Amino acid sequence: MSGAPRPEKPAGRLRRMLDRLSSSQAELHADELRQDARDAGCSRICDCHDREIVKVTGTLRTVTQRPRAGVPALEAELFDGTAPLDVVWLGRRSITGIEPGRRLIASGRISVSHGRRVLFNPKYELRPLGQE
Repeated sequence: MSGAPRPEKPAGRLRRMLDRLSSSQAELHADELRQDARDAGCSRICDCHDREIVKVTGTLRTVTQRPRAGVPALEAELFDGTAPLDVVWLGRRSITGIEPGRRLIASGRISVSHGRRVLFNPKYELRPLGQE
């Protein structure tokens, strides 16, 4: 029998299992969202910078109708487990399928307004129901 150290995999698996058991629901959901972004080939919102063209994914946490400069606007907060992103559709009062709890992929040019990342009139793809 050799005196070589044992591989760390069992301890690593045990550590991950214990971490999951001691994590809150919000932490588990954030981990799931981060994994979903990696799987979809999307950027993490926290890594997106002003005027950068991005593709992001996450869950809509809030959806509100809020006029901007007298124009109707539908605003939603997208969260990917790293940071929030305001998604704004100008000239829209509602969009079928855009509702809290729904997952989507959005792409476009990020801007920063009042210290928050914003994506105006993005191209978007709703994720199939049942994957929430």
